[in-house]
Amino acid sequence: MKIIPVKTPVLIKSLFSEYTWDFSSNAKGGEKKIYLTFDDGPIPKVTEFVLDQLKQYNAKATFFCIGENIEKHPNIFNKIISEKHSIGNHTMNHMKAWKNNTNTYLENISTCEKKIAEHITSQNKLFRPPYGHISKSKLSKLKRKGYHIILWDVISKDWDKNVSPEECLGNVINHSENGSIIVFHDSIKASKNMSYALPRTLDFFTQKGYIFDKI
Repeated sequence: MKIIPVKTPVLIKSLFSEYTWDFSSNAKGGEKKIYLTFDDGPIPKVTEFVLDQLKQYNAKATFFCIGENIEKHPNIFNKIISEKHSIGNHTMNHMKAWKNNTNTYLENISTCEKKIAEHITSQNKLFRPPYGHISKSKLSKLKRKGYHIILWDVISKDWDKNVSPEECLGNVINHSENGSIIVFHDSIKASKNMSYALPRTLDFFTQKGYIFDKI
């Protein structure tokens, strides 16, 4: 079983510097910022819970959305937009990069991009590959299309059934720092841990003087 570290090692970041892992280089001398991100939505109840929590703290976040979920739940997607959060592409149906050829994968991303464009006139061209998997060939073509590949500094592991809600919270508050990009999921699978950890994360870092910003 592949073990994903909660905190992305500095060595990995340096070896794969073409990805955006954090904003620590922008974190000196200014406001203290945390960048919350949510993968796999939008879906009823779970995404709406996230939005309600963010609003309570005047927090902004970035949602890496699946095209099929945008298609199924356009009103929730429009709520994310209306509340001034950022949108990222997470493929049309959570496609695995390593199990599909480059053309198929890029077409899938393009289909999701079109689905997003039905609701937004101008896109940020942010992309997060499902599972964090992507090849050099796919990366280079996405960059030529103007995409910024956003990975993470800290991953909450909210989806992992072997991680308790308390452990999920600890993963975030014990490893995040100024400029960290944090991954949560607005999905059914992650909802138990995320719904425990998110409000406590917002409260913890707010009390420490952090601002929650979007990418």
